[in-house]
Amino acid sequence: MAGVGDPPGGTPEGVPGGGEDEYRSVVFDESFVRAARLQEFSARERIADHAPAVRRRPPTRRGLSRQVLLLFVLIALAFGTAIYMGVRHPYQSPAARPQPDQARMSVVPLVPRGEVPGADDPAYLYAHSPAAHFAAGAEGIPLPGVRHTAHFSDDQVMNALITAKDYIVRSALDPEVLTGRDVRSVRVLLDPDQLAQFDESFAHPAADGRHAPTGWLVRFDPARARPTGDEIKVRGSLTVVESDASTLEVTADHVLVYPLRPAGDARAEASLFTVRRELRFRFDRDDLRLHQTQLVTSSVQAGPLSCAEDSANHLRPLLAGRTAKDGGPAGTDPYSTGSAPAVCGTLARGAQPSV
Repeated sequence: MAGVGDPPGGTPEGVPGGGEDEYRSVVFDESFVRAARLQEFSARERIADHAPAVRRRPPTRRGLSRQVLLLFVLIALAFGTAIYMGVRHPYQSPAARPQPDQARMSVVPLVPRGEVPGADDPAYLYAHSPAAHFAAGAEGIPLPGVRHTAHFSDDQVMNALITAKDYIVRSALDPEVLTGRDVRSVRVLLDPDQLAQFDESFAHPAADGRHAPTGWLVRFDPARARPTGDEIKVRGSLTVVESDASTLEVTADHVLVYPLRPAGDARAEASLFTVRRELRFRFDRDDLRLHQTQLVTSSVQAGPLSCAEDSANHLRPLLAGRTAKDGGPAGTDPYSTGSAPAVCGTLARGAQPSV
């Protein structure tokens, strides 16, 4: 009889131990089976037996993929950049920017001794006055040689000088400004933080050292006098210094001489009116970039004027053949802490044409 594991006909002849004896030495333990790769025919591979036999399954990766790690790195860089720019932003916020002081100004009338000299031709008056060799108009406001400072470049120094000259030209040579018809051309050159003081000066003029329109610009009472001729004689200088690492200061000192006639009378004799202006401007880096300035101080001496008349709002010149009225300047209250002292001077005889 055949054994339990033998085939019905017994063990085939010529094969010792049957077909199983050939594979008895091969043992498939559990670790071998788990380590074996699974291979599966695709439908197309089963149809075409000449195609590659199997499609390999990609090995399973453990941990974070490269894309996820790259995303985390980019987020971290963006977050760090935002923090850095917030701390080191190149432009200060308006709240952090220091507020400029109010401009301080004085206007001193110069009273003539005797009658104001006059002539039909302004050129004749110029030729017999100390302004005989002054340049005409903006040519009398030359720019000095430009040199960089410790913290400002040549271009920045030049920008400060050009803006200061532009302010002088607009505020003292523009016919629209001189006749009181325009103030906007001067206003646009001021730092925005000074606009409130500027507007208050023209809305409520006062000789208080802070709100005199004639401290901001030169303008004549249109009911009293008007400029005549095309030439206003000018002589003066501009100097620039670095006051600190973030500020430039420009000082302007000029004498301006205006030929005037009475308003509405073109046949009347002309006379000369002299204005000495000393202005100090301040520029921070924003001012230099925006072509604007902060007026720090304005000191004006002008004549011939009368001490008895107010010179804060308009200049009211004494014209040819006129003499000063009796009376001194407005009274000064020593108990008032916010007012400027009223002052008045005498115009030297040599400052007027010798005619």
